Amino acid sequence: MSLTLSPGPLSGQPPETVNYRIDGPAHRLLLQGFPRRLRAAFGGRTVFDTTRAALLHETGLLPQVYVPAGDIRADLLRPTDHHTYCPFKGTASYWSVVAGAAVAENAVWYYPEPNPESAWLAGYAGFYWDAMDEWYDEDEQVEGHIRDPYHRVDVRRSSRPVRVLLGGTVLAETRSPLLLSETGLPNRFYIPWQDVRQDLLEASDTHTVCPYKGTASYWSVSAGGRKLADAAWSYPEAHGDAAAVGGHLSFGHDELTVEVGEPR
Repeated sequence: MSLTLSPGPLSGQPPETVNYRIDGPAHRLLLQGFPRRLRAAFGGRTVFDTTRAALLHETGLLPQVYVPAGDIRADLLRPTDHHTYCPFKGTASYWSVVAGAAVAENAVWYYPEPNPESAWLAGYAGFYWDAMDEWYDEDEQVEGHIRDPYHRVDVRRSSRPVRVLLGGTVLAETRSPLLLSETGLPNRFYIPWQDVRQDLLEASDTHTVCPYKGTASYWSVSAGGRKLADAAWSYPEAHGDAAAVGGHLSFGHDELTVEVGEPR
């Protein structure tokens, strides 16, 4: 994400604070080898198992996994009549994945004759992430999307006082927040549960998956006759570089006010 989303160097709006300009198209492609073993499974079958995968970084998009065609189980692929056109890569043809009674329609695409400027895509195929049942980076299952090697998550203890308000009601107030910085996203303060007005929270059925932080649970907040859906979230089992925010809550909504004071 740091390469392809603003203000990354492959974004549509690269930063002004540089002493160079990229001489090339506004929409940029960069194919880089993925450094580990990568697998995907569907219908109880391993569709591919490779140490030769690559990530395509493309302006404005998340990195996309591409796999050498020779590392894909050809017996699980069925060609279709579906085609799409990309002005930067060419015309794509598609395969469905068939594993017993399970079928993933048009789940895999490739460029039989890629554009000259992206000729290096020849021999590779891309997979729709959600079309597969499971993805593995080495022996660890990955959810959400593949982790971008240029994406970082940093968590730091802070002594800055933080207060969250809905109108005139204080929802949370702490002098020991955690500050989470994530590539391409605004900083977020995470507040210990004991410093949150839990009586103003209502558990939601919403859950989201972040490959860098884990699975988030959400809460709606209510105060002064107002209710904001999914305005607070937590990662009960945060992992990786975000592990420290487990047991903390963050808030985000246009109608909330987050006040950050000076450190003690």
